[in-house]
Amino acid sequence: MRILFLDCISGISGDMTVGALCDLGVKPSALEWELSKLDLGDFHMHFERQQRKAIEGVKFSIHEGATHRHDQDEPCGCTGEGHEHSHPQHEHEPCSCHGHEHGGHHHEEEHTHHGHHEHEDHAHGRSYAEIRALIEASDLSDFVKTHALSIFHRVAIAEGKIHGKPTEEVAFHEVGALDSIADILCTCVGIEQLGIEEVRVSPLFEGRGWVECAHGRFPVPAPATLEILAGIPLGQIDEPFEFITPTGAAIVAEFGHSFGVMPALRIEKIGYGIGTRQLANRPNVLRAILGETNARAAAPYLTDTIVRVETNLDDLSPEITGAVLNRLLEAGALDATLSPLQMKKNRPGVLLTVLCEEATLPKIADLIFDETTAFGLRMERVERWKLDRRFETVATPFGDVILKLGLRGEEIVQIAPEFESCRAVSERSGQPLRAVYDAALQAHQRK
Repeated sequence: MRILFLDCISGISGDMTVGALCDLGVKPSALEWELSKLDLGDFHMHFERQQRKAIEGVKFSIHEGATHRHDQDEPCGCTGEGHEHSHPQHEHEPCSCHGHEHGGHHHEEEHTHHGHHEHEDHAHGRSYAEIRALIEASDLSDFVKTHALSIFHRVAIAEGKIHGKPTEEVAFHEVGALDSIADILCTCVGIEQLGIEEVRVSPLFEGRGWVECAHGRFPVPAPATLEILAGIPLGQIDEPFEFITPTGAAIVAEFGHSFGVMPALRIEKIGYGIGTRQLANRPNVLRAILGETNARAAAPYLTDTIVRVETNLDDLSPEITGAVLNRLLEAGALDATLSPLQMKKNRPGVLLTVLCEEATLPKIADLIFDETTAFGLRMERVERWKLDRRFETVATPFGDVILKLGLRGEEIVQIAPEFESCRAVSERSGQPLRAVYDAALQAHQRK
């Protein structure tokens, strides 16, 4: 199996991912060609070899307009590593803004230009509906379309939850700008062109501090990043920077089959994607390792390993056990359930079962001991087989509805209309929720 391991030693952003894929062998001209299939206006792309802490890799950037201007050069170290947010200057950080920071070492820079569309000013981003329409109307491959739409849908769900809006009404700002659209599309193209069968990701961590974005000043981790990474192990370190951008989070949430240490691989090639910021304590790079493993997945299923935690409870109020389930899910549990038991001394009780990632196990265990009367826990590592997931939009007489599809290889096994999408259509049309749900299923059957 051809594996891509993303070693997020300094977090992950969209541009770092694209740079790493190019360093692995994806041709810049191929990315430029694929991106030109969307009606994005004039743009030009940069693929420059730079170093961070003596590690060389590819720094990717893209700008609007058919020609390069000096005011589009890479910003100084005070602007962060990704495209989405800008960072205030810290007093202890010297600012040495000289365009691309070459550091005196040899570099090569490739520019690709695209200019057969009239330029439109989208400096403030595009809406989710607009981006979806652009992708669906393009000649991109089915693989790229499917995963790009799913990535944007993940971001739209997160933004909608944060700002209290239905998914379909979300307007992107940073993630709707040209650079983030390019990051997402080019990542999908690169993964397809390298023939990657499975993406695995190192443990993720985030910094602290604040970021400035279109909605104002937000704490790190950014709210969108946290929402997108819900259910994925995430830690925090004491460095005043954003290490994971929303685009980077959405990419690993979409493609990451597992999160942990690097598996045993026969390494084929190693690539580095360069971040903008010069960090004092670590090289600001994303390391991408391409290799083969003999451990075949249970094709055509996705697989990973999780922990099952169990304990018997017979002396706890039902109100408290119900509340504990909510707390466990908020703490990162993949699932939490209660099952009736007949316990010793003929006492009725419940079996509390929690599924979680290895990284969240300590937090889950602490919560169970703190919130219940448990004196002990039983734990077992179990292998999980999963259907792959993709999202598609169908037209119903009441409005467009998003469906979640569960796939076994190319076979569609499960079809589920997204509740929030159905609810939004129901509220706008005045139709019963069940009618919208049934109409969405019927629309899919007619395709």
